[in-house]
Amino acid sequence: MSSVAILKFTAEITRDKEINQYIGIVPGLPGGHTQAPTLDELYANLQEVVQLCLEEMTPEEINQLPEFIGFQQISVAL
Repeated sequence: MSSVAILKFTAEITRDKEINQYIGIVPGLPGGHTQAPTLDELYANLQEVVQLCLEEMTPEEINQLPEFIGFQQISVAL
């Protein structure tokens, strides 16, 4: 019986108003980016692209992926 590892990734999601698409980027994962017209489609695309990226990596490379810590909001006066 083999076990399946579940890996969790955090994606940065923005909306490009010019092309009316949501953009998803998984920081630290080479090739981990995609876009879609809806958030539901973006989520599915992100799952697929992360899976494809991981299939191309060795177990050692996967173990060396950066650990997500968090986001920090920065305020500046103009």
